[in-house]
Amino acid sequence: MKHLGEVHSFLGIQIQHSNNSYFLSQPTYTKSILESAQLSKCNPLANPTCTKLPPDLTPDPFLSEPTMYRRIIGSLQYLILTRPDIAFSVNLLSQHMHDPAPQHVYLLKRLLRYLQGTIEFGLPITKSNLCLSSFSDADWAGDPVSRKSTSGYCSFLGNTLISWTVKKQTTVARSSTESEYRALAALASDIIWLRRILTDFGVPQSSPTDISCDNTSAIAIANNPVFHARTKHIEIDHRFLRDHIRQNTIRIIPISTIDQTADIFTKALSTPRFQLLRNKLTIVEQSSVCGGILEQSN
Repeated sequence: MKHLGEVHSFLGIQIQHSNNSYFLSQPTYTKSILESAQLSKCNPLANPTCTKLPPDLTPDPFLSEPTMYRRIIGSLQYLILTRPDIAFSVNLLSQHMHDPAPQHVYLLKRLLRYLQGTIEFGLPITKSNLCLSSFSDADWAGDPVSRKSTSGYCSFLGNTLISWTVKKQTTVARSSTESEYRALAALASDIIWLRRILTDFGVPQSSPTDISCDNTSAIAIANNPVFHARTKHIEIDHRFLRDHIRQNTIRIIPISTIDQTADIFTKALSTPRFQLLRNKLTIVEQSSVCGGILEQSN
């Protein structure tokens, strides 16, 4: 073995170093995805999703072919490593790989056109405090067919995004509170694992990890030691959260829906809202990091 010097690339991820920060991106990999989809010269879009589909969808025989559709979606799943801003779109499209419909092909093309305009975007790792904080959100009954909810949550170590998840819930929630509570329980499990990993790295978390949630009913249930009959269907999640609140592992705090960063993981958003939350996720262009956007936040 020999020392090869400062790292610049690892498994297709480019690593750029500047004062007190690293920047992870996959521009070459993104270009290869666009070329395989025959969209390397397409016009860019500012939003990977849309809140309303157009009435007339133009068929695309190339991307409609299931093998090509699955190939591109598989490539996009790896791209999420440095582009969590597309996690919701990829999760949505991944649910239809067996038989993509015209609307799924349309959304895939929107996502690829969005990537065309954000090829140089990536995930910065900046020098900041080592305090763990998280955001949790859920889109109740967001699936129009199964009426299952979508959980979305993310965790920051200081100013650096280190963990995120988008997942359709396994059962149908009977209320928005239930869907939010299940997302909280899933995030709590992830936080416990992160706290253990950080302890092994010599960065123990001396204070409870703050979880920001925008559902006041879910927060009230989590902090209420009395277990009500109407919440029996989420009893296990209730006991799990209560135990870790008592042990000072986590602390659930209210947050405005406007400031809920995890909202970007649960639903299609308008372009201004999407770009606002993308900035909160710290997904920016490499030149923005050099220009001081993140340095100012420190």
